[in-house]
Amino acid sequence: MLTKADDFPIHQTPDPIAYSGTDRNFYDRYFFNGYQPDGTEFFAVAFGVYPNLNIADAHFAVVRDGVEHCLHVSRVLNSERMELACGPITIEVLEPLQKLKVTVALSEGVAAELVFEGRTFPIEEPRFTRRNGPRAFMDYTRLTQNVRCTGWIEVDGKRVTLAAGSVGTRDRSWGIRPIGAPDPQPAVPQTITGFFWQWTPLNFADRSVFFHVNADSDGAPWNTRAVILPDGAGEGGGYHSEHAKIDDVTMIPGTRHAQGGTLNIPLAQGSASVTFEPFLTFLMRGIGYGHPEWRHGGYKGDLAVAREDIDLAATNMASPENWHIQALSRVTFTTPGEEPMKGMGVFEQLIAGPYRPYGL
Repeated sequence: MLTKADDFPIHQTPDPIAYSGTDRNFYDRYFFNGYQPDGTEFFAVAFGVYPNLNIADAHFAVVRDGVEHCLHVSRVLNSERMELACGPITIEVLEPLQKLKVTVALSEGVAAELVFEGRTFPIEEPRFTRRNGPRAFMDYTRLTQNVRCTGWIEVDGKRVTLAAGSVGTRDRSWGIRPIGAPDPQPAVPQTITGFFWQWTPLNFADRSVFFHVNADSDGAPWNTRAVILPDGAGEGGGYHSEHAKIDDVTMIPGTRHAQGGTLNIPLAQGSASVTFEPFLTFLMRGIGYGHPEWRHGGYKGDLAVAREDIDLAATNMASPENWHIQALSRVTFTTPGEEPMKGMGVFEQLIAGPYRPYGL
């Protein structure tokens, strides 16, 4: 099957671009988040294509006045991966690896027009490869980039323009993840597996700080890195460490969410540290992650659009569909020989199954 992408020199295999190997779980996804400089609003976007399931879906969500307003969309892909539109949600690549635009045409009372411009060249995170026994669970690559955000968001007729200084993060990932309908065939031998994930893209006045860790149930990392990037850094720039760690984590009682912690990054002149003060919780199910009805890659027919409003104060944060969060946090960055620096960013968390270092 020939599609628009086949007229560009981007092939990786002898197949047309419509075919992405033989694994049903191949995906290709955009992610964006952003927040006002005073932390009053937080928004996020996810847009995924699943070539071997022939499905595309997109989600937009904004937290406003304690409510997470979500727009969910799904459609049949028709094998055309260059059509970056899913119902009312459209992505435009204005300048590859630097500037992208997301438009949400008015639908179900929600609309937006947002531009994301990179502060540096994107970082390429270490390849994520993980198996459950002999079965591939994850195998993907991701680029991440902190961004400056401009534009506006409208909910039920109230339009808010992003203030000067609004920032956020965007990423692109592609490869293998669990998507669509769950596999009915269990992995053998059957064991209780755990998944531990922390991700902290942080924005400061003149630099970005990134940290992520995937660890097993005993706390041993299987993928981790921290990066400190000055604004304007090019490809491969900045400081990179494989030995950073979040310490002094305290958990919110009855949940799998942290209420604070300290990221320590070893440097030649001593350890840099970032302290986290979370103050706003964004449920990742609002953009499809772990959503019981709008999971990524789920078949919903030719085109489906729905709105969901989540009252965060009335939500059971201990329920499994709410384990995966991004906690918008005020952060303080301390480096030997420099004055402490204030900033803002997210403390993304997902702890599924046992995690013994936290007593879970």
